[in-house]
Amino acid sequence: MKSKIITFALVIAMFAGPAMADLTIPLISFRTGPYAANGIPIADGYTDYFTLINERDGGVGGQKIVMPECETGYNTEKGVECYEATKQKAVLYQPVSTGLNYQLIPKASADQIPIHSIGHGRTSAANGAVFKWIFNYPTNYWAGASVAVKYLLKENNGDLTGKSIALVHHNSAFGKEPIPTLEILADKHGFNFTALAVDHPGQEQKSQWLQIRREQPDYVLLWGWGVMNPVAINEAVNVRFPLENMIGVWWSGSESDVLPGGKNSDGYKALAMHASGANFGVYGDLKTFVYDKGLAAGNGDQMGTVLYNRGLYSAMLAVEAIKTAQEIHGVSQVTAPMVRDGMETLVVTEELMANLGFENFAPEIEATCDNHGGQGLAAVRQWDAETKSWTMLTDFIAPDNDVINPLITADSEAYAAEVGIELRCE
Repeated sequence: MKSKIITFALVIAMFAGPAMADLTIPLISFRTGPYAANGIPIADGYTDYFTLINERDGGVGGQKIVMPECETGYNTEKGVECYEATKQKAVLYQPVSTGLNYQLIPKASADQIPIHSIGHGRTSAANGAVFKWIFNYPTNYWAGASVAVKYLLKENNGDLTGKSIALVHHNSAFGKEPIPTLEILADKHGFNFTALAVDHPGQEQKSQWLQIRREQPDYVLLWGWGVMNPVAINEAVNVRFPLENMIGVWWSGSESDVLPGGKNSDGYKALAMHASGANFGVYGDLKTFVYDKGLAAGNGDQMGTVLYNRGLYSAMLAVEAIKTAQEIHGVSQVTAPMVRDGMETLVVTEELMANLGFENFAPEIEATCDNHGGQGLAAVRQWDAETKSWTMLTDFIAPDNDVINPLITADSEAYAAEVGIELRCE
């Protein structure tokens, strides 16, 4: 309780101080707790990109970015408290928690503050006709499940009839998200599907993997987070399940998931919404304007990792949405509703990404009034334990939108009817 009081006192002091910058983007972080290994690189990358924008460009359109950080330990209740403590001046939130995202959807919508849940959160928030204030581009969980199945179809000459796929998933809203999609895809393609839940934080999985050893599925999809992922990889090795037949979601495909297993992690596959590595132009600017000035958020050991890059990517999309909002409204001091407008008309082309130092980093994005989820593309990559690096096995793959779009429409419109939201974008 004492540490929480100190945290919120610091946040309030930052908001009360006279040096408050013009664009406030709070960081709801989790550098401590069971998911700290994931939270640290994301927060570092996120912070470093905003520092780069302030140092190199003088902010966005002349407006400096300030980012009060509020530590939650990945606790949803604390995340909500952080939101309430920082929302007064916030123009945007990018929480990295599906559970927190679910809690913030009604709150942020009522407060008219946009939420960007990059590749996580409620999948049907991709329907902007219902979720005016929520965005989840460039992709979502249902698209990810579809991409994994499309990859397996290609690996099996287009036919999964009689094959079996098991989903080892975190027993939470996050982990349960892909289940309806995989059930429909199982009916469509004739494979057998089994879902195996793992309770938080995921250290106990022996019974699930003993079941896998008994039933011997052809493939395993891993929808895990934090310590659950390296434990799952270790258990797969223990029951002699081939890792090349295992595919994790993009939250199960970072260095923190595979490095603990050493050579045993070799061959493991995961979905990717963007590239890893530090071979991008943006890193040159980060070195000049952030690292060499001693302004880096972390200790320097996360640069180029999957989750550090995700932090950079999230921050880059936020900055480009703010720029778009400034252009739309003709002012540099944009408000949260104005930033929402920028997010809804955001266009990220290959040319733009190259100019920003993100060449060949991620697919293009084009948001619209009714599409807050982007094009839903993802790739498959594989871990090489010897070089300690990820190798892209595929280009970015489009999901089966004949399956995904009706699911998004049905779920979002059911939510709209339940809470009394009038559809827009007509």
